[in-house]
Amino acid sequence: MDRKLTQRGEERRGQLMAYATQRFAQNGFHPTSVAEITEGLGVGKGVFYWYFDSKEELLRAILADAQLDLRRRQRAAVSGAASPSDGIEAGLRASMEWSIEHPDYFRLFQFAATDDRFNGGLRKGEQVAVNDAAKVLSAAMDAGEIPDGDATLLSHALLGVNTHLVQQVHRGVLDATDDVIDAAVSFCLHGLLGRPSPR
Repeated sequence: MDRKLTQRGEERRGQLMAYATQRFAQNGFHPTSVAEITEGLGVGKGVFYWYFDSKEELLRAILADAQLDLRRRQRAAVSGAASPSDGIEAGLRASMEWSIEHPDYFRLFQFAATDDRFNGGLRKGEQVAVNDAAKVLSAAMDAGEIPDGDATLLSHALLGVNTHLVQQVHRGVLDATDDVIDAAVSFCLHGLLGRPSPR
């Protein structure tokens, strides 16, 4: 639903999204009703339907906003890097830190990946992230900082390591410490055999 919103309208829409994010992540998307969201905020259903046509549209908006926020964090980190390889490290750290700081969003990403109503939009956002990472990896290859390879495939590998380790943090298997992020970044940059020799 596209509406021209006032500042107050944007704030109300944001309140709906923030509260729904928490309820969806804690109770699940399917069990959480529109009534629960509106009652929790103390507003009528008419307010909800002014901003969103359905609960599904609401979740799509939440996912899109979360992915955009993550990309902004990654791009800001990479843009300040002194070299492409420093950009890879900065992007990895920013991604892991954001994902650990936002367990509700991370949980909703995991859910959306399993549901045909939402996984198409999620995949589009992931493809943007992969393309962004591939550009930085390609630049590092061109600069001789890392060995040549398939930048897109390597980007998927980085995303996989990141996602799995963050998942373990949110499950309580790993602690949310700098050591975990350091280990993940070190593994992604240097693998199991140590830093590769420059060309």
